Amino acid sequence: MKAAVIIFPGSNCDRDTLVALERISGKSPAKVWHTETELPEADLVVLPGGFTYGDYLRAGAMAARSPVMAAVKKRAEQGAYVLGICNGFQMLTETGLLPGALMRNAGLKFICKDVHLSVERNDTPFTKKYATGKPIRIPVAHHDGNYFADDDTLKRLEGDGRVAFRYVSKDGEASDDANPNGSRGNIAGIYSDDLRVLGMMPHPERLMEPALGGSDGRPMFEGLMETLS
Repeated sequence: MKAAVIIFPGSNCDRDTLVALERISGKSPAKVWHTETELPEADLVVLPGGFTYGDYLRAGAMAARSPVMAAVKKRAEQGAYVLGICNGFQMLTETGLLPGALMRNAGLKFICKDVHLSVERNDTPFTKKYATGKPIRIPVAHHDGNYFADDDTLKRLEGDGRVAFRYVSKDGEASDDANPNGSRGNIAGIYSDDLRVLGMMPHPERLMEPALGGSDGRPMFEGLMETLS
């Protein structure tokens, strides 16, 4: 699997993502600076999380207009797999590769903690190593993770099976108490219509091994590795 990680000013999770991908694939991913206009050959393009551009002015909006994003959008439209994490999810909605928007958290506070997620389907490369019905634990760290989409868009996402992850309790209940930021439908991640683009607010790259506090993020990268190798 050949992967490329886009690096933006202020990003603080690009390094975690690079390490996660290298440990799974045994290959160093390409590092692409945001001012580049071309992408190297890659099966997977990752937009990492972190405080891109300081997390100001509608997080992800400035990064979505970086020169490299035209190339990312073109590569996605050609069928490449794209993973956007946290700020990366915001960029994917800002560029129109995914529907909806990420707004300020309902409580208007930055949230940094572990949450539980349901895996809504496990027939995609991103989730094939997970079991549905068994909540996983992944950390979130954001101020603008409140997923919003209008009623018609939500209905389409649900009907097409494009909700990837939902915030749930440790027992798997999608309750208001389990929703950390007020996202509609407890949505934590969604797919594009061809299931090749995934945007999610939680950080799987931060839980790759027990020494980091858990390994529930690892199956995502293992599934991608198995599919794209």
